[in-house]
Amino acid sequence: MNIIKRYINKKYISVTIAAVLCMGLLSGCNGLSGLSQAGEDNQEQDNEIASLGLSPEFDYDIPEILPDIMVNQLGYATNSKKIAVFRGEILPDTYDLINADTEEIVYTGEIEQKGYNEITQENICHGDFSDYTTAGTYYLQADIIGRSYTFVIEDNPYEDIFKMALKQYYYNRCGLTLAPEFAGDTAHNACHTKTARLMNDSASQGASEFDVSGGWHIDGNGLRDVADGCQAVTVLLLAYELYGSAFNDDIGIPESGNGIPDIMDEIKYEIDWLLKMQDSSSGAVYSAVSVIDNSQAAYQLYLEPVSMEATIRFASTMAKFSYLYRGYDLNFATKCLNAADRAYRYAGKYLNDVSPEEYFCAATELYRATGTYGYRKAAQDYLNAEASPDMENDYVFWGSVTYLSTKQKVDVNICDKLISILLKYVEEVSFDSKSSKYLTEGNKEQDNNDELLHKMERLTVVDHIITNHEYTTVLENHLHYFLGRNAVSISYLDGIGSRNYQFINEKTGIMKQVDLNAKFILLMSAIEKNLLTE
Repeated sequence: MNIIKRYINKKYISVTIAAVLCMGLLSGCNGLSGLSQAGEDNQEQDNEIASLGLSPEFDYDIPEILPDIMVNQLGYATNSKKIAVFRGEILPDTYDLINADTEEIVYTGEIEQKGYNEITQENICHGDFSDYTTAGTYYLQADIIGRSYTFVIEDNPYEDIFKMALKQYYYNRCGLTLAPEFAGDTAHNACHTKTARLMNDSASQGASEFDVSGGWHIDGNGLRDVADGCQAVTVLLLAYELYGSAFNDDIGIPESGNGIPDIMDEIKYEIDWLLKMQDSSSGAVYSAVSVIDNSQAAYQLYLEPVSMEATIRFASTMAKFSYLYRGYDLNFATKCLNAADRAYRYAGKYLNDVSPEEYFCAATELYRATGTYGYRKAAQDYLNAEASPDMENDYVFWGSVTYLSTKQKVDVNICDKLISILLKYVEEVSFDSKSSKYLTEGNKEQDNNDELLHKMERLTVVDHIITNHEYTTVLENHLHYFLGRNAVSISYLDGIGSRNYQFINEKTGIMKQVDLNAKFILLMSAIEKNLLTE
């Protein structure tokens, strides 16, 4: 789909009419004959008189006119719910669906559900064209308010963006040459291949050097962070665990075609680096690798100090990975499990410095992977002490989901409590989303995508447990929102849509943020699974 750069400040320089006025005044004083006899030699002088010596520059910033019909700018699946959002104080009763290739009206629908949206302070209503299922490229048009951006209708319009989101981690790989056949225009030689020294070590000869090659860049400065990397890996593993059939072995990375889903190959690339970040003697985990003077060839890599946050998150992530990867490589999975246990035991010596929620999460992952009583006791002690575990907290949520899904012995009463809390949480999310005129809880500033993906993460899990059509619709509505059906008609995904975030605010993109991209992949895996089973 072509990307149209819509958000441009157009500058207009007004044409002066002073010359015309002066010409009229001069002709009144001297007659037309005098002016008509002026030759080329007098041209420059006449122009100077006519302009009065002025060089006017009237600059105007022309405000962009946004469409008042908001749609998913990528498109809608053939048999899915297809809703457009209309806004305006005065709205017509009907709208037309128009084939963008033939300009023919193919469907006429009613505009309904009129109401005032308090969040964005707009009059909003909807148009439902779900009945129309013919594949093609279209736009919507209505009297008074104009037309929408174009979009497609096809069986699965989301397959490519799903692969694009997965491949973002390949583009973020550090220490690897990205070949043109896999990376296209983003191909480059291997970066940050030097060894690193401890941040507090002196630069004197003999300072310890560490091989910390690999992993994913977390930001544009080349930072590789253990805590952030573990968070992204955990969400990706959750997506694979719940919706494994949505993931293939063909997204176009060097490992594609090896018989292992590419998402697991990509995760393993980060896992290999994480193993290098664990201290071999104590089991503690260094927190990050930072780059100093990255703009020159003489850059230096520094190993940031050990932290309890990095150590306990490492334990949790490694245990989860080992459990899900053992069917592909048992020896490597066992290595990861041992590393997780060593990190957990180290963190246990300094519990005053460890988050109880993160310690609980690590205990549940290790219990599921090993069945060891000590891990179960740690997990259940936390759950019994909490009357209502906080599902807003990522580690409480992840640990609870793992406890519910383990095949090891569990406390049924605890399971019932966790299910009840999760159901209550997502019921509130579902109700609030459906009550919103944009069918999500997007705020007026349109800057809470992280909050929306956070809530959809919980909804995908419960939808997997009970397969509720209502929840599936809420998930799809959030995808439509991220792809342009929002108050500012912005698509927040790379290169998609007529009005893309890349031309407006680079910080609002979803795919460029390692943690948000993982949650988007979880959302997409649920939608892809539903499309595959329709």
